[in-house]
Amino acid sequence: MATSQDVRISVVLPCLDEERAVGGVVDEAWEGVDSVGGNGEVLVIDNASTDRSAEIAEEHGARVVLETRRGYGSAYLRGLSEAKGEIIVMADADGTYPLNDLRPFVEAIDEGADLAIGSRFKGQIHKSAMPWAHRWIGNPVLTAVLNVFFGVKVSDAHCGLRAIRRSVVPKLRLQATGMEFASEMILKAAKRNLKVADIPIDYRPRIGESKLRTWRDGWRHLRFMLIHSATFLFLIPGAALFLLGLAVLLPMSAGPTRVFGLTLYIHTMIVASTLTLVGAQIVQLGLFARTYAVLYLGDRDRMLEWIWARFRLEHGLLLGGVVTLVGFGLLLGIFVEWASSGFGALSQVYLALLGLTFAGLGVQAVFASFFLSVLGLRNDFILDDEHDEVAEEERVPVGVG
Repeated sequence: MATSQDVRISVVLPCLDEERAVGGVVDEAWEGVDSVGGNGEVLVIDNASTDRSAEIAEEHGARVVLETRRGYGSAYLRGLSEAKGEIIVMADADGTYPLNDLRPFVEAIDEGADLAIGSRFKGQIHKSAMPWAHRWIGNPVLTAVLNVFFGVKVSDAHCGLRAIRRSVVPKLRLQATGMEFASEMILKAAKRNLKVADIPIDYRPRIGESKLRTWRDGWRHLRFMLIHSATFLFLIPGAALFLLGLAVLLPMSAGPTRVFGLTLYIHTMIVASTLTLVGAQIVQLGLFARTYAVLYLGDRDRMLEWIWARFRLEHGLLLGGVVTLVGFGLLLGIFVEWASSGFGALSQVYLALLGLTFAGLGVQAVFASFFLSVLGLRNDFILDDEHDEVAEEERVPVGVG
């Protein structure tokens, strides 16, 4: 066993009832440590196993740490905090991953990568090692979603064999306690512009019973990625609804409109008004989410920061006020005409609906501007004209974002 002063490689193995496999995995991990110089440790995080997993791991020379909070992520969060090595290798304790040669992972980190992810699809997947649905649907689809949402280029986002530079772990602010921990590590590495390497590996059939639940765990990964991607969850759908609504709403303000041989009446305009207002609201939620992520979760968003440097709360209030006045101005004119006719049939119903929509959009913009400024407040910071330069350096939004 290496001492805390000379540990270069830490192999971290989360373990829940793996007594049939853990001894051999620990032995293989020690071979892997030897393959890269021998100055390392093997750390087994016992996730409150009910069998002899912990005892067997200790018998094979591992340092065992008990983590009573159940969950894949919980075990790894504890393991990352306990590991002493400069490079932390992560793998499962079920015998699926070859650990006897860690050189490709360590070399990737030594050559500049911050995170090295094993790729079962670029390597060899042994017979019966991965269910058909996981191999051809689940993993490829979730990996593609991760790559598109966060701009990474990995071929196997959910591979459990990976290595990370210990110094970058605090930057990731990892929190997930379940299986989505695997996605969290990669997407946060992408958000912080860390270098990620793909390493081809073999994938073997597991020893013992699998603890994966296909639909539940797949949904948890997808849900986690959506929550951490305001662009795809809020901004793109919201913008699409908003633009579609306006494209129908504006031409219909003068009355019934013919499109492709069909005549669109007030019912269609009501739907368009609803799409416009709902779309605008969803876009605002996206802006709130992105602002919170940048200010409090350590994300970076160059476009938002560019906007913050140029727009203030007053700009948002002015924009919202103008749109509100346009809406209420239309409504006032219609009301005067309606009143002069003795409050009979409303002849300008299409224009009235346009005015109501604009009034709603303007009020939303005003209060959204205030809320974005509230998000930008700091306990020890007053946003006023005397602190413009400091505010920009602190990346605090003093405008509408």
